[in-house]
Amino acid sequence: MTTTRQNRGAAIAAVLAFAALWGAAVYWLYAANNEDWSTGVFVMAIFGVALSGLTWLLTLGAKAPAIEVKRPALESGALLAYLAVYAVGFLGFGMSAARDVFPEGPQEELLVMALKLMAHIVLPAALLLLLGARIAPLFFTRTRAFTFWFTLIVLGVVFLGLLSVISPSLQNIAATNATPSLLAWVAPVSFVWVTIEAGLNEEFLFRAVLQTRLSAWFRSPWAGVIVTSLLFGLAHAPGLYLRGGLDVDGSSPDLLQVIAYTIAVLAPMGLLFGLIYARTKSLLLVVLLHGLVDVLPNMADFIKLWTPHE
Repeated sequence: MTTTRQNRGAAIAAVLAFAALWGAAVYWLYAANNEDWSTGVFVMAIFGVALSGLTWLLTLGAKAPAIEVKRPALESGALLAYLAVYAVGFLGFGMSAARDVFPEGPQEELLVMALKLMAHIVLPAALLLLLGARIAPLFFTRTRAFTFWFTLIVLGVVFLGLLSVISPSLQNIAATNATPSLLAWVAPVSFVWVTIEAGLNEEFLFRAVLQTRLSAWFRSPWAGVIVTSLLFGLAHAPGLYLRGGLDVDGSSPDLLQVIAYTIAVLAPMGLLFGLIYARTKSLLLVVLLHGLVDVLPNMADFIKLWTPHE
């Protein structure tokens, strides 16, 4: 079998497996009378299909060179083992312990930020170095400047506009009674914060580190995108199950419903960011776009946390 046929076969198998798992997850939520089944359909339609299609068009002609992976099977296996420990040990039990160190407030958030940087960047990078891999190429911007900026601006505007309409973000921000002068500095600072906390941490681990290895292992960038998106969703399950509450989306005392939620709702988001990275090989681009997705939903909490006396 030729390499091209192997690539195509791996991609087709990954697509079919993803479709089967996503469909089963949506049905499980529906059968359990969990309203998140409709959220999963909406997220897949908007992020997994429509915005992924837009990304494909925006990145036409992008010829970002592949990132060399010398020992894909070994590195993928080591990272999958790390991911299992990370999902249960860090997102599950570790984060709960960390949040018990300080009362809710800035000190707690600074500690959590430091631990996230350790778990998402420092330890995975150290593991790759231990295996003899190079990590410097992961930080290079490997696409043309025009493609980078065009994709960032168009998708960024779409993300902000979409979230302004479909989420209560603007109402929540208005409810803080923040003045224009306060918002003038809070908006950029909260963007930087969430871009590091969520964007840099998650995109480095899942896209730059894991997706590059899985793509090389399967000899298919598209299989790498799909499998990584599933793992991106599933990695959140232990944290949602062990630490979730009534105010946390996707949390439930039923572990199977939590797993179904991560596949139905979170995995399609992974598809979008995985596609952006596969087409551009730009960590900076996916990090900034991840920050633009999260900044509005998190800004009201940022205002309450860091400006308690305003």
